[in-house]
Amino acid sequence: MNTLLLRLSGPMQSWGVQSRFGVRDTNLEPSKSGVIGILCAAMGIERSDDTSLARLAALRMGVRVDREGILKVDYHTAKNVFKAGGGPTKDTELSNRYYLADALFLVGLEGEELAFLESIHEALCRPVWPLFLGRKAFIPGEPIWMEDGLKGGVDLVTALDPQKFPYLGRQPAPTRLRLILEDQKDGTIVHSDQPLSFAMGNRRFAPRRLSVTFLTTPAAITEVS
Repeated sequence: MNTLLLRLSGPMQSWGVQSRFGVRDTNLEPSKSGVIGILCAAMGIERSDDTSLARLAALRMGVRVDREGILKVDYHTAKNVFKAGGGPTKDTELSNRYYLADALFLVGLEGEELAFLESIHEALCRPVWPLFLGRKAFIPGEPIWMEDGLKGGVDLVTALDPQKFPYLGRQPAPTRLRLILEDQKDGTIVHSDQPLSFAMGNRRFAPRRLSVTFLTTPAAITEVS
């Protein structure tokens, strides 16, 4: 297996999977639909291109949480909003929009085709369209592309190991980092964020099973010794 690593860092990020009406939620870590959306933008893949989307969505994803974000909420008002069923616009639409402040994630995407991951890596370096962290207003604080992010012959778990790929933060590393892995066989957590289509008016997602564990950092080993 081969793994491509991405850095998702910014003052604000939002990874909602259950947004309904006046509440726009966020997970505590990046959703797969959000990450695949970043890849589509980088590669210039149209929303209607379900074939290219399926190839990207087939990659196995893992997330190492290098810095847990602080959950925040903004109160929004919007005027002259179109109704889903048509007809006159609404005078005012109220919503609470949640986001993560100051979060930092190392995302890994695992696949068998190294050449395919290479093409994604190159696209992230020179994206076709702007990249953002869950919402168009939330731009990355650091490049998503990393020069040493392509790991040929390295599986997902090994690539995300802080003993192999160092902690991304500037402050001292914690003793352990949360790891969320796509685990269709034994995962006990279910998120409906496996993208099937991004087509306008026909956005569809499937359930995805996840497992959560913790990784020991070199800082913990130093403390023990």
